[in-house]
Amino acid sequence: MRETSDCGYPLPRCSHDRHAGGDVVVVRGDRGSRLQWRLRVSGALLLAVSAGIHLDLYLTGYRKIPTIGWLFLLQVIVGFMLTMAALVTRSRLAAAASAALALSTLGAYLLAVWIGLFGFKEIRTRAGIAAGLIEVAAFATLALAAVTADPARHAGAPARSGPRVRAQAAVSMVVGAVSVVSVAALALLGVAVVSAGGSPVAAADVGATLKTAKIGGVNVLTNANGLTLYWFAPDTPTSSMCTESCALYWPPVSGSPEAGPGVTGKLGTIKRPGGGLQATYDGHPLYTYIGDRGPGQANGNDLDLNGGFWYDIRVL
Repeated sequence: MRETSDCGYPLPRCSHDRHAGGDVVVVRGDRGSRLQWRLRVSGALLLAVSAGIHLDLYLTGYRKIPTIGWLFLLQVIVGFMLTMAALVTRSRLAAAASAALALSTLGAYLLAVWIGLFGFKEIRTRAGIAAGLIEVAAFATLALAAVTADPARHAGAPARSGPRVRAQAAVSMVVGAVSVVSVAALALLGVAVVSAGGSPVAAADVGATLKTAKIGGVNVLTNANGLTLYWFAPDTPTSSMCTESCALYWPPVSGSPEAGPGVTGKLGTIKRPGGGLQATYDGHPLYTYIGDRGPGQANGNDLDLNGGFWYDIRVL
């Protein structure tokens, strides 16, 4: 039979101290320490995964979107820094800051989906949905890790019954608040996913006249509104490989185009996979890019995104 201490647990499970009044006070419980450690590590790993998704998106195209690109890079750097801080320290501040980063990243995504952020309107993608779910889980886990952290326990400070009961009641209230915020965030993410754009928007009206513009010293093909037009490397002269979410990032130019001044290439059309006609130039199906906010921009050029490289249409 194992020897037990005054706190009712086997000796390795708790420790106590005697004060002048002879009272025995429990100051450490290994079970709570293990739970707090698991929450902290799990939350840090979730935050690292979120930062990894944003790093991949940054490298494969978002880096060229004005302002948004820098925000993605900042999230990646801060995310990995806070991941290390949460893993190697027992700081309640590190856990709380990590939870705040996860929640703010999710909030920025929701704003970009609903109303746009810095001129960029996000669409529904698998990567965005996955990152959103991970960020909700990371917030909940790291917030609980911050709440359950007990510096006095690790410092060996005595715990008196009155203050301890009040502290436990406060912790219970905060845990409840974290749960409410997590459920609300998950619900808002679901609403955003349902309401996000789900069908391609044509970049040019049927019969629109194509034009040329000089961007960076190079003549490029544009649509009637002056937006730069692109071609997709995996496409063929008779088919488009950009469908579903790809066509949301790269709206196809619809209909039969007409050549404006300076447009010397061969114009034509192909049939879209979902129906309708898409304009072509010298055998390349044409697209715009949602990262271009207006004429004079070519942020989609030389991007490896949605399954292949994208290039602007050069007019000789």
